[in-house]
Amino acid sequence: MRSIHIPAEPTPARQPHPLLRLGFRPFYLLAAALAMLSVPLWLAAYKGMLPALPAANMLWHMHEMVFGFGGAVIVGFLFTAGRNWTNLQTPAGGQLAGLALLWIAGRVAMLLAPGTPALAVDGLFLPLCAVAFGRVLYQAQSKRNYPICGILALLSVANLLFHAAANGWISLSPLTPVHGAILMITVLEAVIGGRVIPMFTRNGAPGSMPVSVAWREKASIAMLLATALAWTAGLPGFVVAGVAFLAAALNAMRLLGWAPFATVRVPLLWILHLAYVWIVAGLLLLGFAALGIGSSSSAFHALAVGGMSGLILGMITRTALGHTGRMLRAGPAESTMYLLLQAGAVGRLCANIVPAGIRDYLLLGSALAWSVAFLLYLFVYAPYLSQARIDGREG
Repeated sequence: MRSIHIPAEPTPARQPHPLLRLGFRPFYLLAAALAMLSVPLWLAAYKGMLPALPAANMLWHMHEMVFGFGGAVIVGFLFTAGRNWTNLQTPAGGQLAGLALLWIAGRVAMLLAPGTPALAVDGLFLPLCAVAFGRVLYQAQSKRNYPICGILALLSVANLLFHAAANGWISLSPLTPVHGAILMITVLEAVIGGRVIPMFTRNGAPGSMPVSVAWREKASIAMLLATALAWTAGLPGFVVAGVAFLAAALNAMRLLGWAPFATVRVPLLWILHLAYVWIVAGLLLLGFAALGIGSSSSAFHALAVGGMSGLILGMITRTALGHTGRMLRAGPAESTMYLLLQAGAVGRLCANIVPAGIRDYLLLGSALAWSVAFLLYLFVYAPYLSQARIDGREG
């Protein structure tokens, strides 16, 4: 008879270290560490305490928050979600370690070797991750998720444009690719949020009945994309304001359909809903800024600190709990992180509208709240992410 070969069960010796088994593990920790350290570093440099470092430059601060911090979380999330979407292995082991080390090298280069060296190192990270993620989607023919890979590719281009503009190699304000990246990340948040927030709410808030209306889901994302294109293309203010206000209205209607008021007693849920409120607020502020009312800084801080970072903190706690085999339940530590982040977001927004004498205190307070939130994340979640799943499953 013909013999049948039965593959051996994976042994612990064949498994990579738990930290390198799935993308969320190293990249969530690295992103949290950057978030904790970079804002106080920027504030100290901005106030003249560290004048020799590029961190004194506002462009460094913006780049590291968007492409460094945001990029790491997006990659970690997509590598993890991509495995669930396709049932194929995303980067792990040595490949994942290599990408993580490249990300670290990019942060060092941005801080100590700006210019061509930073471009050569930092500019490689997002394109390589887009290729790795895209290859998995292509092998699985996961066409539904091709646009998500497209957003990752566009973020790669925006990062390269930032480097070229910041070094004077092209005639473009470095703010343009940063703003474009924040708006693209907001589109990505809307796409992913529409998939998971109603589902999480239905499962985690007993009695809730979140509703997703197909036309409203598509229209809200389309108008977000239109806002991103209108702002980055520099269209007339009344055009930008029109699409931004419409995007805000549609996304507010979308959020109300997701039963946000049913989540007030469930921190793992209300943080996601509240972060989406910040997206709506940021779109409104962007529309007013386009009309010359208020500043674009306020709009983009609402989108980046309140919206992007709120969703990030909500997701890196929730997915870390779920993917390490733990109960999806927020304790005092998670609630404290969420509240600190909200305090930091409110303080940073208020710093734009108060007299100069008060501004410094608000900047300091918001930076402290932000950094303590991510320090607490590292303290609680580093053991979870660096150890094997407690339920014995792979990942």
